[in-house]
Amino acid sequence: MKVTDTALPGVKLIEPKVFGDARGFFYESYHAGKFRDAGIVRDFVQTNVSRSSGGVLRGLHYQWPNPQGKLVSVLEGEVYDVAVDIRRGSPTFGRWVGVMLTGDNHRHLWIPEGYAHGFCVVSEHALFTYQCTALYDAAADAAIRWNDAALAIDWPVAAPNLSPKDAQAPFLAEVPAERLPVFAP
Repeated sequence: MKVTDTALPGVKLIEPKVFGDARGFFYESYHAGKFRDAGIVRDFVQTNVSRSSGGVLRGLHYQWPNPQGKLVSVLEGEVYDVAVDIRRGSPTFGRWVGVMLTGDNHRHLWIPEGYAHGFCVVSEHALFTYQCTALYDAAADAAIRWNDAALAIDWPVAAPNLSPKDAQAPFLAEVPAERLPVFAP
């Protein structure tokens, strides 16, 4: 497996070794020892799968308190996946990274606790999977507006299909400080 650090501390692009032939392919999507060697030492307690149509944008989501780290990947289709540093006091606060995750490239993105996460579907549909380090906590569920000008995320869709929650999410500057994670060096 190849692990590449991104411009955000702790956010990593993971490319598993894929074994394939005319019959199909095989790869390890998670291996505790290899992830530990890459500096990702977490217990995953919940796995989610979502299917979305082309043009759907989900995010930017996070939990606080009770944050979730997420290991995300695409089983079918293509998404543009984004992580945003929203940790108060972080030297990279408000910065983001985006990567293409597809059913063909088999990449994973590791998004540690303290980051907001979102993705938009750029294929006809996408089957997306998340492995989470904490259980979903409705009281801690939060979001930031996908098109916050202060973040200036370069989404590949201009008019995405949004849930009411995502369409009405606050801009990062509007989120009360106590509702944001805290940077811990």
